[in-house]
Amino acid sequence: MRSPDVQQLGMFSYVSVENRVPSDHPIRKLRILVDTILGELDDVLAARYAQGGRPSIPPERILRASLLQVVYSVRSERLLMEQLDYNLLFRWFVGLNVDDPVWDHSTFSFNRERLFDEAIAQQFFEHTVLLARMRELTSDEHFSVDGTLLEAWASHKSFRPKGGSGDGGDDFHGERRCNDTHASTTDPDARLIRKGKGKEAKLSYLANALMENRNGLLVAVDVRHASGTGERDGALHLLASAGVKAGATLGADKGYDTQDFVVALKQLGIKPHIARHTKGRRSAIDGRTARSKGYAMSLQVRKRIEQGFGWIKTIGGLRKLPMVGLAAVRGWVTWTLAAYNLVRLGGIGAWWNPSPT
Repeated sequence: MRSPDVQQLGMFSYVSVENRVPSDHPIRKLRILVDTILGELDDVLAARYAQGGRPSIPPERILRASLLQVVYSVRSERLLMEQLDYNLLFRWFVGLNVDDPVWDHSTFSFNRERLFDEAIAQQFFEHTVLLARMRELTSDEHFSVDGTLLEAWASHKSFRPKGGSGDGGDDFHGERRCNDTHASTTDPDARLIRKGKGKEAKLSYLANALMENRNGLLVAVDVRHASGTGERDGALHLLASAGVKAGATLGADKGYDTQDFVVALKQLGIKPHIARHTKGRRSAIDGRTARSKGYAMSLQVRKRIEQGFGWIKTIGGLRKLPMVGLAAVRGWVTWTLAAYNLVRLGGIGAWWNPSPT
């Protein structure tokens, strides 16, 4: 029998949002990991708020929503709030009931700016690494390092002489511009740099990451001003911050094949497994190292770090940075790499395969 197409919708619902999320949906396991980390950060989050006053958005909900924004490639806070309004999956993950009102995007942004900074992002990231180590998924002996340029939220037109009025027109033909004499009026922390010979110079930041070679998890991150030596300087900082011990190996591309960097690694007791220069410049890697089996394995595995950089630019939305200032960029890049680690843990466990929302 054909049922009538009744247009009158019910006024009440007795089904909770918990029952609307499939029991086998991968976001449930992601929520468990995130809540575990947030539980460890409870004291840190509590210290950001006064004991009295008007209640604010719970910090846990701000951070869960921010994680969804990265993992599901939501372009802006306005669209994130729109998703939270009708997407029951998002509501459940953040901790909102069906009847709970959704915040205005400006209110959410204000509260997140008040709470979120690079310290919170760094601690969250370190806890993703700790989760992996507790499950014995990371290596303490073999690592890879690499860096990538992230385009700043600033145009060439904003790159003007330092101390100038900033209104000298937009015609730069024949004008020599460099970071010593010029700066962006939109984002003074951004630096003009080329990705390689013959490439267009862009205002950018440099993100460096250290990867353990067993499962391709990122164990340390460094974001700094872009420069010609930034990758090598960042690599040494990453090794120190991650506590890499003597006897470990470090894989890297040809950009790290310099005498100074290789000597610095040897002084730390770290074996340099760096791709050798074969044309135009003598390699700092000796032939004996280059002929070893471990060297060949390191060069093969090190390419996996590009997956992380590719993910944060395509899925994580960092192909062009959505914020300005080194501190803000550090915080958001570290947060996005933490999200990548969580997704990577899901890939290792064979449970992360998110369905369309």
